[in-house]
Amino acid sequence: MKSIQSRDNPFFKELLKLSGSTRQRNKSNQTLLDGAHLVAAYLATGMLPQHILLNTAAVRNEEIVALLGRANGVPVAQLDDRLFAELSELKTPSGILALIDVPRSDFSIAQSRFALLLEDIQDPGNLGSMLRSAAAAGCDAIFLSRGCADAWSPKVLRAAMGGHFVLHIGEQQDLPDVARTFCGQSPSGVSADSSAVLAASLQATHSLFDCDLRGKVAFMIGNEGAGLSGELLDLATRAISIPMPGKVESLNAAAATAICLFEAVRQKSCRD
Repeated sequence: MKSIQSRDNPFFKELLKLSGSTRQRNKSNQTLLDGAHLVAAYLATGMLPQHILLNTAAVRNEEIVALLGRANGVPVAQLDDRLFAELSELKTPSGILALIDVPRSDFSIAQSRFALLLEDIQDPGNLGSMLRSAAAAGCDAIFLSRGCADAWSPKVLRAAMGGHFVLHIGEQQDLPDVARTFCGQSPSGVSADSSAVLAASLQATHSLFDCDLRGKVAFMIGNEGAGLSGELLDLATRAISIPMPGKVESLNAAAATAICLFEAVRQKSCRD
């Protein structure tokens, strides 16, 4: 096991850049997974990290030792605790980090049956929660506009809790083109065997609960400040709202997304 004790170590310098820079992650096509849960979720896909990084206490942690056994043959480095803490954003570092190649997908919206299109979701926590909900609801793909946060940043990865590894994720997408491709297969509207693009909008007159979501469905969600752009709203089969009988003005984007996705799950599970 290699030991890294100095900030001047070239490998550590590269890792430090990677942990804090979207540009560096895009350039290298790599990112860091922080914590045993994320590493386990990644290993469950059958893929192996490029490198595993430990703090000094990790070798006494049974869960981490078990993960090392599953990643047999992957290079391992033990970092000085202060260096490890610089790479982890957690107040109490988990003890394990994994350097991985970012999976790239050529999955097309035309192949999708249940997708999420996100426009300019800039808060990493919200974006990660949306990915987690999409994974739990059984979505097959998520398409992110150019204005979205970096899907492979440490904060988004932590919030998604492994959801990244069961989804096709398309970043830097032209969402109007994506929406046209999806709804172009069935422009007639929503039925049990058709495809539909639905936009969550405060100005919508159609209730989510009145929509038939049993066929191919893609939900479009905008950010909390600006909502969806007019261009995307115009491409929607139907603009929908979530009934809110309580005395609040709105839900945050992540909560609204989860409600929409699981209403579709409910309807699909009740299909005759």
